[in-house]
Amino acid sequence: MPSIAGAGGGRLFSVNGAAAYWGSSRRRLLLLQRPLFSSLAGGGTGDDVTPHLPVVIVGAGPVGLVLSFLLTKFGIKCAVLEKNVEFTRHPRAHFINNRTMEIFRKLDGLPGDIERSQPPVDLWRKFVYCTSLSGSILGSVDHMKQEGRSDDCFVADFDKIISPISVAHFSQHKLVDLLLKKLDGIGFQTCLPGDIGSSTQDLVLENKILMGHECSSVQLTDKGILIGASFNEAGRMQERKIHCGLLLGADGARSTVRELAGIHMKGQRDLQKLVSVHFRSKDLGKYLSRERPGMLFFIFNPGAIGVLVAHDLEHGEFVLQIPFYPPQQMFEDFSTKICEEIIVKLVGWEPSDVQVLDIKPWVMHAEVAEKYIGCDNRIILVGDAAHRFPPAGGFVHQVINSSLGSVIPRNLQKSVLEGLFSIGRAQVSDYILNEKNPLGSLRLARLRSILDEGKSLQLQFPAEDLGFRYELGALVAEDCAETTYEAEKQKHSKRSREYIPSAKAGSRLPHMLMRALSTSNEGVFSTLDLVNGDKPEFALIIAPLKVSYELARAMLKIADELKLPTKICVIWPQGSVDAKVKGSRSELAPWTNYVDVEEVPRAPVNSWWEMCQITSKSVILVRPDEHIAWRTESRQGDRCRFRS
Repeated sequence: MPSIAGAGGGRLFSVNGAAAYWGSSRRRLLLLQRPLFSSLAGGGTGDDVTPHLPVVIVGAGPVGLVLSFLLTKFGIKCAVLEKNVEFTRHPRAHFINNRTMEIFRKLDGLPGDIERSQPPVDLWRKFVYCTSLSGSILGSVDHMKQEGRSDDCFVADFDKIISPISVAHFSQHKLVDLLLKKLDGIGFQTCLPGDIGSSTQDLVLENKILMGHECSSVQLTDKGILIGASFNEAGRMQERKIHCGLLLGADGARSTVRELAGIHMKGQRDLQKLVSVHFRSKDLGKYLSRERPGMLFFIFNPGAIGVLVAHDLEHGEFVLQIPFYPPQQMFEDFSTKICEEIIVKLVGWEPSDVQVLDIKPWVMHAEVAEKYIGCDNRIILVGDAAHRFPPAGGFVHQVINSSLGSVIPRNLQKSVLEGLFSIGRAQVSDYILNEKNPLGSLRLARLRSILDEGKSLQLQFPAEDLGFRYELGALVAEDCAETTYEAEKQKHSKRSREYIPSAKAGSRLPHMLMRALSTSNEGVFSTLDLVNGDKPEFALIIAPLKVSYELARAMLKIADELKLPTKICVIWPQGSVDAKVKGSRSELAPWTNYVDVEEVPRAPVNSWWEMCQITSKSVILVRPDEHIAWRTESRQGDRCRFRS
C-alpha cells in the first residue's frame, strides 16, 4: 500500500503567466494569469449558485479517504470525487509500514481494528523462493527475524522500541471498508449521482463521497479552482460544477488531476507488463499455512513464472502476478481457463476449489512527478498520483522487447522469444538450479548466500519510512542545512535498513514511552502522543531547566500573538518526585497549556535527550504532523530567530 504523505518536503510551485494544456476533449485545463493566493476558503467564482468547498479530494482510495477524515476532524469542510460507482474488491496493496500505522493512530482506533483483523504474523513473515509451491525451496527470507540475525537485517519491532505501533499485513480493499466505517462515524455519506439531486441551489456536497463522478476539467479562477465533475445519470452524461480553494489529486497512478494540471512524470516507463489474477482456494490456503507459510512466493519452473501474494492464507485469498510479453503474448490470451492452468503449474498439484474472481492487466513503472504542486499552489498531488513505483512482486522476469525488436526482423521475433523462454525455463529446472550439476550447485549456494545476508528484496525500509526528513520546509532551517542535506542524501543512496532516531529539523519525532506526572493515570504513552491528535497544535518539548522555562514562556507569548496553538511538554528524568514536578506551575505561570511527563526509557538508551543525540539544554518544536519544525540550544537570540 501506497504511503499517506505524498507531497513530500518540496517547495511550493506557482504557474507564471498564461498557459494552456489540453488532454482529451473531456479533459481540459484553462490557466489564467492570477496573483498568488493565500486563502483556502476563498469566495465564489462570481456564480453564487456554484457549490464552494475549502477542499475537494479526487480519488476515494486509502489516501483520499484518510485525508478526508483528518480534514473533517480538524474542522475543514471537504468532499471526495470518485469516478467508479463502486469500490473494487480486487486486492492491491497489502503491507502497511510503521509510519502509515502511526498516522492511522489519529483515526479513532483504526490500528486496533487492523491488528484484530489481519492474519497472524507467522503466516506472512516470509518471502519464499521456489520452483513450485509444493516443489523445491530455493531459499526464504524471514522479514520478522529476531534471533541470530546479521547486522544489516532489520528486526520487526514487535517490542515497539522505535515505534508505538507495529507493521501490518492487511489488504487494501479491506482497509477501504474500515475507512468508510470510520467516515460514516463522523457523518460522511457515500452517494451515487441519483442520490444527490439536480437542484444546484440546494446542493450540499460537504462530508460526501460522490461516487461515479470523474474530474473532467479544472479551471483556475481568482478565488481557487473550478472543477467540472462528469457523471452518468439515467444513461445521460452530465457535468456538475464545484468550486474549491484547494484540489487534492489522490486519484492513483493514472491520475486525471495530474494530467489536467499538465504535470509530467520523470523516470522509467513500461518496465514490465503483468496480469493480476485474483483467486480463492481454501485448499491452497490450508496447505501453505501448514507446510510453508509466507507473504510472497517467487515461483520459477519450466511451465510458468509468477509471484503469488498471499493476502489471507486463513481464508484462501490470493493474487497471482504473471509477466507477459507483447506482441508475442497479449492480455486477451489470459482467459479464466488459462489462468487456472497456470495456477496449477505454479502450485505443483491441483487444488479442488480454485475460483478465479478477477483478471486485470497492469504495467509496472518507476516514475515521480516533476512537481507535486501546481496551478498557483491550488492543486496538490498525493499518493500514487505523485509517484508510481514497482511493488515487491513486480520484478519477476524482464525481456527487453524494444531492443530485440530493433535488431531482429518482426517475423522472427516470436520464434526467437519462444526459444529464449524455452531455454530459460529448461535452465531453471534442469541445469541452473539442479544441485547435481556443479554450476547449478554453485548458483544455488550463491542465491542462498544473498538471501542469508539480507541482500534480497526488502519488505521493510525503516530508515526511509521512519527516518524520512523534510530537509526543505521543516519550518526553521538549521545552520549548515546544505551540508546536512547532502549527508542525508548520501546516506540514503546506500542500501540501508536501520532507523537511527534523530531530532534534526524536519525529522519525525523519535518515539519513547512516557508517563504523565501529577495524575492518577499510571499508563504509558508515546512521545508522538504529545502532539494533539484532535486539533492542529504545535508542541514545544523542553527539559525542566530554568533557561528552557524562560524560552518556553517567550515562545508561548509569540504563539499567542500569532494565534498559533502551542503546548509545552516538560520531559522529566525517570524517578522524578512530585515536589520537583510542581515547579513547572510556577515557572510557566500564567500559562497553563503545559504537561509534565516522565521518561520510561528502555535499553540501550538511558534518556530521551540521549536518544535524540542532543543535550537536555535543547528545546524541540514539533509540528502537528509529528515532524520537528525547529530545535535549538537554550541561548540568547533564539526567541527572535523563532519569531522570524
